[in-house]
Amino acid sequence: MKRWQVALLALLAAGTFAAAAPVKIDFWYSMGGANGDLIQSMVKDFNEANKDVVVTATYQGNYYDTSAKIQAAVASNTTPNVSMVVDMHNAMFASAGVLADLGPFMKRDKVDVNDFIPGLLDWSFYEGKTVSLPFNRSTPLFYFNKDHLREAGLDENGPKTWEELRSYARKLTRKGERFGFSCPIDIWFYLGMVFQNGGEVLAPDGKHIGFNNDIGTKPIVFWREMIDEGIMKMPPGKEYNAWDVAMQDFLNGKTSMIMTSTGYLYGILSSAKGKFDVGTGYLPRAKQYGTPTGGANVAVIANKPAQEIEASWRFVKYLTDVPQVIRFSQKSGYMTSRKSAVAGPEMQAFFKGNPQFKTAIDQLYEAAKKRPAHPNYPQLDKIIMDEIQRAVIDRSYAPEQALKAIDAAAQRLF
Repeated sequence: MKRWQVALLALLAAGTFAAAAPVKIDFWYSMGGANGDLIQSMVKDFNEANKDVVVTATYQGNYYDTSAKIQAAVASNTTPNVSMVVDMHNAMFASAGVLADLGPFMKRDKVDVNDFIPGLLDWSFYEGKTVSLPFNRSTPLFYFNKDHLREAGLDENGPKTWEELRSYARKLTRKGERFGFSCPIDIWFYLGMVFQNGGEVLAPDGKHIGFNNDIGTKPIVFWREMIDEGIMKMPPGKEYNAWDVAMQDFLNGKTSMIMTSTGYLYGILSSAKGKFDVGTGYLPRAKQYGTPTGGANVAVIANKPAQEIEASWRFVKYLTDVPQVIRFSQKSGYMTSRKSAVAGPEMQAFFKGNPQFKTAIDQLYEAAKKRPAHPNYPQLDKIIMDEIQRAVIDRSYAPEQALKAIDAAAQRLF
């Protein structure tokens, strides 16, 4: 054996030329069922294409469960490397220094933030830094059973205004058999109605709510009247449990029209296939069309070793790149978050064959409204939710009382 061969064997034996161990990072996500399976599939593909990084993805419950676990993990120094962060919690975590600044990575790798649809970027920035990027983002969408509408002699394209919604619900309701309309008593849908009525979350002074008048009372009164008339079902259960009831009633033909997330679109279309024809539309308008956005962004957690931060950014870049944006949107119903993806031939062809998906994009461009990107907004959000639910359920509690309590909270928090 020659001298150089002996030296090489010695180096290999010493591990000098051994391949570096892959960087291991943890990813927390907030989606179960088929969407969770889709996330796991995307993670698997990333790992197979990037042998120097191993991503372990773990389901952490719904958005609020995940946020609570991040808060606990910060306290115990056991945070993941990457996490979904529900939209309105981005500012809260960013203000506490939990989220890494993605700006330098984006500049280096020529990731253009302006390619993301503006209506989905509200929660991505904090104090001039890009702290997260849109991923599983959504808006409320109006779903209706076209077969029911045709049978009732109604326009199969669905109602366009609040009063048309009331009229359709009357004609579609069959006492003891079917409700014309169902909607969870939830802040997301309530704020959509505030926007439709010409309101904003905050007044121009930034200290009071922008709906402490008939802009804010009319949605509550509208819901009360439809529930009392027996043409709207208030699905039982708290938060997402009520959403699941509304969706199952719709799929089982017990409700003709519902409001729920675009994130359920793929599942609803798949479950209804061969049973009935599903239509989608903008949320019906009052003075104008209006909708909030929702869902979650994906963020890199700060204060990790440099090699983990780098690997985390590569994973976030992969998740939010155009091919994955298209894949995730088509297989879930969540928003196609990048302009180039929406305009590209693949999505345009998909929209032609699946027009229900395009409704959400059109509504996003035309009607999406902002909520305050403020660290204290999550507290106000919960107060609005509690107050409107009380005002709808407890008829001795006037809508004006609810708005007064919300406005007092806004003054305290903002």
